[in-house]
Amino acid sequence: MRPDMFDELCPSSLSPIRFGDKWAGMVLRVLEHGPRRFSELRVPLHGVTAKVLTQSLRGLERDGLISRTVYAESAPHVEYRLTPLGRSMLVPMAAACAWVEEHWEELLDAREAYENAERLDRAG
Repeated sequence: MRPDMFDELCPSSLSPIRFGDKWAGMVLRVLEHGPRRFSELRVPLHGVTAKVLTQSLRGLERDGLISRTVYAESAPHVEYRLTPLGRSMLVPMAAACAWVEEHWEELLDAREAYENAERLDRAG
């Protein structure tokens, strides 16, 4: 798992398509290759707070996209993994990511134009 997988310039951060909340799609992508502990999720999702990540995980669990397993061992821990329903989301997410990559420059240009217009409106 690459620590920079969701860098600020990652196409997924520009996607106008949201699966759940802002972080849900990224959580699903991190879990694509197997179960992860909460602390392991925070590495590639370095921009999310613990509170917001917890809320996102709860929403994904509520919707049946991930499962949460508590291991009551000498060092208790929790793991999150994709359910079959969650795994089925990876195909449409890959299509959305491919679309964003194809239209990356257009999206950036549109956002920049919008922000410039907003600045002019506020100044004028």
